[in-house]
Amino acid sequence: MNRLAAYAGEALEAIWRHRVRSVLTMLGMIIGTASIIGVLGVSRAASGGIAATLASFGDPGIIIAVDPNQDDPQAAQIQYLDLAPLIESTRASVRRIVPLYNATYVLRANGISYETTVSSEDGEPNDTLTLLAGRRIDDDDVASAARVTLLSEPLYHRFFGTAPAIGRVMRIGGSRFRIIGVYNELKSSLLNTIAGGDYIEIPFSTFHEIRPGQVDFIQVFPRAGIAAASNDVIAELRRLHGPRAQYSTQDATAQLAGFNAVLGVIASGLTAIGGVALLVAGIGIMNIMLVSVTERTHEIGLRKAVGASRADIATQFLLEATLLSLIGGGIGMLVGVVCAIAARGALERLLGAAPIPYLLIISVAVGFSVFVGTVFGTYPALRAGRMDPVEALRQ
Repeated sequence: MNRLAAYAGEALEAIWRHRVRSVLTMLGMIIGTASIIGVLGVSRAASGGIAATLASFGDPGIIIAVDPNQDDPQAAQIQYLDLAPLIESTRASVRRIVPLYNATYVLRANGISYETTVSSEDGEPNDTLTLLAGRRIDDDDVASAARVTLLSEPLYHRFFGTAPAIGRVMRIGGSRFRIIGVYNELKSSLLNTIAGGDYIEIPFSTFHEIRPGQVDFIQVFPRAGIAAASNDVIAELRRLHGPRAQYSTQDATAQLAGFNAVLGVIASGLTAIGGVALLVAGIGIMNIMLVSVTERTHEIGLRKAVGASRADIATQFLLEATLLSLIGGGIGMLVGVVCAIAARGALERLLGAAPIPYLLIISVAVGFSVFVGTVFGTYPALRAGRMDPVEALRQ
């Protein structure tokens, strides 16, 4: 260890002695490492932020809707009465089926009118959305088709300002509803894009009472390990509405996995570009170390003459190359982390929380730096170690 510490000190002294040349050599490492760290940090933060954003809505299940491009979409419309036979015939593969409604109504409360989309909710919400006040819709509300509703925070402020809203009456269309809860405002623009800033929920059974007949969509929750659940549901729908009925499916979980895969491919491509910069940096380190070996030929001869072995000489030059790479990689890592932190502000406005995996990117930076220094410093180190001391002293 003492010998390695001595070699490290000599290596740092040599780097400092030729500091301008060393800085120019390290530029490639700085640029390459910064680009890799920046891209890796931003892509991982974005991926984690998107996953956390969508996870806040809970398990999305599989959405099944009527395909509007078929010959007779009206004949294939999913009816509320279809739910009982659907649930009964698909018990083996489906854990739960929930009807979904979305319709535009005029809301009236506190002397204010406003038109927006009203959606349905069941009694088993599986999201992690938080409440500003009140409670969620429960199974009793669904079973009794209660005239109760939850508002988003922007809607609450639109109608009531800062006055309490729980227990107040709101008209949805021509029906009276009692407000039982207010959601906290969504903090990311992506969530607001998905859910809308203004949203209001009522029990799906109540929705059926005020708008009987067809259902807009159904939400299917497969049993664990069952991949054919949507096929079973569609087969039963075709039995009910005819073999020519066509339905579309939307699996949000699979879409998220596909999106993350695309994000990973993009990140890999950009990382490869940074890898080219590291390759160039490695060649530069090898070149400058070969120059250093040539300049210090007489010194190498003297060291060998007083007893230094091939391994000692090679270790000294290899350590110098590695330190050169590590210093450049360390500076590049700092630049990349600063870029990732600067980008995180925009990501958090879009996605909410988007944590940067600092441990991962630091490990990558150190690993790349050691790898480049070791690989591209090996040849100059071996060349220095193989020098004949007599020939070296003659230089």
